[in-house]
Amino acid sequence: MSAPIEGLPTARPAGCPFDPPTELTELRESRPLVRMVYPDGHVGWLVTGHELVRAVLADDRFSARYELMHFPLPGAPGELPPAPPGDMTGMDAPEHTRFRQLLAGKFTVRRMNLLTDRVKQVCAELLDDMARQGPPTDLVPAFAQPVPALMICELLGVPYADHEFFQEQALVLTATSAEPEAKGAAVTALYEYLHDLVRAKRAAPTDDLLSDLTSSDLDDVELGGLGSFLLGAGLDTTSNMLALGTFALLTHPEQLADLRSGWTTPEQAVEELLRYLTIAHTGLRAARTDVELGGELVRAGETVTISMQAADRDPARYPDPDTLDLSRRAAGHVALGYGAHQCLGQQLARVEMRVAFPALFTRFPTLRLAVDPAQVPMRTDSNLYGVHELPVAWDV
Repeated sequence: MSAPIEGLPTARPAGCPFDPPTELTELRESRPLVRMVYPDGHVGWLVTGHELVRAVLADDRFSARYELMHFPLPGAPGELPPAPPGDMTGMDAPEHTRFRQLLAGKFTVRRMNLLTDRVKQVCAELLDDMARQGPPTDLVPAFAQPVPALMICELLGVPYADHEFFQEQALVLTATSAEPEAKGAAVTALYEYLHDLVRAKRAAPTDDLLSDLTSSDLDDVELGGLGSFLLGAGLDTTSNMLALGTFALLTHPEQLADLRSGWTTPEQAVEELLRYLTIAHTGLRAARTDVELGGELVRAGETVTISMQAADRDPARYPDPDTLDLSRRAAGHVALGYGAHQCLGQQLARVEMRVAFPALFTRFPTLRLAVDPAQVPMRTDSNLYGVHELPVAWDV
């Protein structure tokens, strides 16, 4: 057995903000499953190959429970606390199945496609506001954040006026550099707000998802926690994809031209952007029993760190994987997860992106970065990759 590596590689190559860390790429080519020493001294694993990543995510012998895992980045406690009520990401069956079954029918492709006209309306109103204010502007608060914020707030029945509060808490929860006390305070703030809202929905139901769920067997703590989980996930993921995806398209003008001309469909473009960017770049699992994986024995209790960003650039799965090619058939990527924990809201995110990208570039055909690409501040301290700001301009 080869020697373990020391810690998770995180440094992206200079001048290549969309590419995974070079060390991850090199490991994937030579040792797609490798022993890794965690900051607390735990010796677990790192998996980078596409086939192996999907194998881990699809295997229920690997647990998603936080308290069984060791965190691969410095600055966090070695062992994590259990998932709070409603946080489906940190649950295993049957608890995870119970929550998932309650929600699965509410996020179907058909139901999410029915929201297309509303997403178009939201995008048009935001783009009109951008045009009235004139260039330059920061696309993150002007467009990338409010599109998914408006949609998830409407879907859940949360007043949109409170979306900035949720955005702030979500940033704390996804920041890898945030202190445990700050994360705990954010969780508490979200729970208190949602619990109050759940009680209001029980007393006077309205036409929204939270009200629908008040007739389920979830108690107030579980329903408030689930609402908090869905709201946080719906706000931060798609907003990062919209901003980072726009950055990628503006720096790949030939691909943007294909999207504008209709040579590439919005559906194709979204799947390739998801694969190419893979903003939810790293996951964790813990072996519940001894598992043979890739010719190695992963022992019970060992943590496996999963590099989705390396997997989605695996040349064994995608030819010329480091090239953004909107005409590519990018099926099979793990940007939205895989297996039992695959993103519940993936169809909503797809609808939002399929509408938002064409709307943005149609409304502003001369859209361009307002700063040098190297000056765009990247979100490197988060579980979700993206940009903190995206200054853009256009001809008026």
